Amino acid sequence: MSKPSAAFVGASWLALIVGSLGYLIGLYNADRKDMLLNEKGFYFVVLMFGLFSVVSLQKSVRDRLDNIPVSDIYYGICWGAVMMSILLLVVGLVNANILLSEKGYYAFSFMFALFGAVTVQKNTRDSA
Repeated sequence: MSKPSAAFVGASWLALIVGSLGYLIGLYNADRKDMLLNEKGFYFVVLMFGLFSVVSLQKSVRDRLDNIPVSDIYYGICWGAVMMSILLLVVGLVNANILLSEKGYYAFSFMFALFGAVTVQKNTRDSA
């Protein structure tokens, strides 16, 4: 397997950083009357959970492709965790008292960060 190009590695890191920082800056700048500190904590944990779960899933998928044993239970938990993080974000945003444009901002920056995390993990694996 060939190593990823420097451009793809850079774009992957940029996606992870821009998605994560954008999401976190949005949380930091959220107005106190619209989003309480406990809500900000919820959204922060959802981002961290999502990032961890997609990296774990990507590694599990890749291990299986490389014939490295991964139990069916762990593989299923990885998929469940990814779906759970997305579902938690959706439920949180549907019930949030923020503008629709803000909800879209959080959703897209979340998905951008998850994509970045998957591609950074892939590039790390391909470079090893």
